[in-house]
Amino acid sequence: MSAVQQIDNDAETAAGRSVYVYEGPVRLWHWINALCILTLAVTGYLIASPLPTVAGEASANFLMGYIRFAHFSAAYVFAVAFLVRIYWAIAGNHHARQLFVLPVTDREWWRGLLHELRYYFFLARLPKKYLGHNPLAHFFMFLFVTVASVLMIFTGFALYGEGKGLGSWQDALFGWVIPFLGGSQATHSWHHLGMWGIVCFVIIHVYAAIREDILSRQSMISTMVSGYRMFRD
Repeated sequence: MSAVQQIDNDAETAAGRSVYVYEGPVRLWHWINALCILTLAVTGYLIASPLPTVAGEASANFLMGYIRFAHFSAAYVFAVAFLVRIYWAIAGNHHARQLFVLPVTDREWWRGLLHELRYYFFLARLPKKYLGHNPLAHFFMFLFVTVASVLMIFTGFALYGEGKGLGSWQDALFGWVIPFLGGSQATHSWHHLGMWGIVCFVIIHVYAAIREDILSRQSMISTMVSGYRMFRD
């Protein structure tokens, strides 16, 4: 029996009760990550498309400086939180590791992914029960949380290293990213596209979580608050 099938069976037997799924560090990281993404998306957009000039002497205005400071501060929190999340993927339970590994050799996982696709396109009446993320959510979270976070951290610190200059630790660790991607402008483009990809994912993620909380037979939003997934008969 595959790991995915076993988890699915465990969820079926959990009908009518609640199961502790997401540990405290995972839930804390989720909400810190959400706040960081909101801050980074808003400030990043304003950095790419600056506000019109404001009245008064330039020396009396530091608006863009505050925006850049908020962006860089949120970026550091985002990066450190991601490193802590990687540690907890090793120290935590099975569900803490799910975000970082795709069981692409598991046929049951692929069957589950196709079933969820059919369900979201209203071709299947009911979703299957899963203790953690269903295969479709698992796939997109791996792509737009794990992979996209690595892209944003690497390109972001590479661009930050340009400003800090040669010899800075940002340049030493991430300076290679700029020539690897084809120059500074290309790196900016990848960073910008990554932001829009994450923003689109967040919109779909919030919609799906609310939809599942209403239509499915298991809790979604409250699970990331309490850690418990509640199953209805």
